[in-house]
This record gives sequence, structure tokens and C-alpha cells, in this order.
Amino acid sequence: MAGDAPDADAAAIAQSPSAPLREQELDAQGRAYATGRRKDATARVWIKPGKGKITINGRDQEQYFARPTLRLIINQPFGITSREGQYDVIATVRGGGLSGQAGAVKHGISQALSKFEPELRSTVKAAGFLTRDSRVVERKKYGRAKARRSFQFSKR
Repeated sequence: MAGDAPDADAAAIAQSPSAPLREQELDAQGRAYATGRRKDATARVWIKPGKGKITINGRDQEQYFARPTLRLIINQPFGITSREGQYDVIATVRGGGLSGQAGAVKHGISQALSKFEPELRSTVKAAGFLTRDSRVVERKKYGRAKARRSFQFSKR
């Protein structure tokens, strides 16, 4: 009977809703890494505890994303989890335009946050930040002016 009690406690702990389902994933420097994608842009994102400094392609976020709306997009994951100013972000982004790159960085930050603090995963997932926005530009077809637009019809 004494041997059964620890097994019962372990089963109760494993089924408790407060226990995180996933483990923290960190590299040797204590950072969480994730890849974010949006349109044609791909962002490699590392987050670590810090003062809230965001560096993109070696430049500060104010320099890289001059438009305030793009900076708002990047900071959404921290706002929804109330972690503003608690993490430093280092990101490298390639491909696409500025809007797609901002979305890719946001996706990467969200993924990395859920790896650094697994208990935040449900909050970030409920906001829809972990889902990759798979919408891309439709290709142009031959015999058409654009992807779907036909050439103007001429009767004569």
C-alpha cells in the first residue's frame, strides 16, 4: 500500500490543469529560438530575459520598422501576455516587404515566448499568434492581365 501512494500522487500531478504540458526549450546561452513566417518573409527570432530591447537585422526596431503600426504588430505578443520590457529580442529577417517581415517577427516572437514560458502558450494561442498566416500572393496566369483580371474586351 505504501508503494501505491507515490504513483497515485504522480498521476494526480500529471493530470492537474496547472502543470505545463510542455517543457522550456532553451539553448546554451539561455535563449529561446523560433522561426516565424508571413507571406514571403522568414524571421529567425531569439528571446532572452532583458530590458525590452528589440534588434532586427542588427538595427534597432525604430530604425528598421519606421512605421509605428509595424512596431505595434511586433509588440502584440508581449502586450497580450503582459510581458512588455521583460525580454530582449534579436531577429534576422529575409524576404518579402516590411509588412510581411513585421508579421514574421511577430509570429517568431510568439513561438519563442511559448517555448521560453510554456504556461503562456494558451494565452498566445487563443489570440491566434501561433498560427502561421498562410495567405500569399496569387501567381499571375498566362492569358490574363494579373492573377484573375482579364484583358479588356474589344468588340472591334
